[in-house]
Amino acid sequence: MREILFMKPIFKSMIWGGNRLRTEFNYKITDDNIGECWAISAHQNGDCIIKTGAYKGKTLSYLWKNHPRLFGNRTEKAFPLLIKLIDAKKDLSIQVHPDDTYADSYQPGSYGKTECWYILGCDENTEIVIGHNAKDKNELRDMINEGRWKELIRRRPIKKGDFFQITPGTVHAIKAGTMILETQQSSDITFRLYDYDRLDNGKPRQLHIKESIDVINCPHRDVLIEPRIIKSSEGTIAELIRDKHYTVQKIDISGTMTLEQDKDFMNFSVIEGEGEIDKTKISKGDHFILPYKYGQFSLTGRMSLIVSYIDKDI
Repeated sequence: MREILFMKPIFKSMIWGGNRLRTEFNYKITDDNIGECWAISAHQNGDCIIKTGAYKGKTLSYLWKNHPRLFGNRTEKAFPLLIKLIDAKKDLSIQVHPDDTYADSYQPGSYGKTECWYILGCDENTEIVIGHNAKDKNELRDMINEGRWKELIRRRPIKKGDFFQITPGTVHAIKAGTMILETQQSSDITFRLYDYDRLDNGKPRQLHIKESIDVINCPHRDVLIEPRIIKSSEGTIAELIRDKHYTVQKIDISGTMTLEQDKDFMNFSVIEGEGEIDKTKISKGDHFILPYKYGQFSLTGRMSLIVSYIDKDI
């Protein structure tokens, strides 16, 4: 159980994608329209391969199915989380995600999509879309049918280091010039509400108006984020959110920090700097899982990491 599971990321070309995953994370990719890096994923639309060690060449879904002890013998039908990096060179569509119940009825066997965003970087005066101004479903339907998007959509300014929780039913969109790390349920269901009348290969992308109206929460309510900070002489741990689907932390370290892996599994993404975990070198752009009963581990260096796990106590 002392095996560190290093992931080989999967890259997705998007009409709104850019090249910052190459220029800022040094991934060896040539496409200038890469919008997403699926960094830790066992989803059928992007199943990461283990890069090194005893399980080299195996997919994460294979390990989940055939070596459940690595994940504390959890009972979910599939690996429950998905970690992404997103580079938005252009605006993403305005969209909404379903909860577990609606997702299963829409695409049997699928999870809903609760997600959260850590802002890795953004251009000056960048905004994101979170929420809407309709007071009820009738007004929502009218505003959509009449194309009153500026009146409907709520925008808010962002800066590097901001964090947002996007619950199912929340209207949202990442805007141009933004890079984020997204922690989410392992789901690929997105209902596209509005796409700025863009064309993809000469055709408009599919919209999901009925499904969007079905799942959008009315009225919108923001999720209050209150990070809990744990400081030490070696660095800082900020608990960004503790939710039934995931707990997400940011670790900033300068020196050596000794921690305990006492969860079913823990996901790690290095978002800045470099160093070591238990004498294995790691640097910006590395993603890995510490499996069940890994126990005590040491992080050394000058770096920042985003960590996620599922808390049994929620």
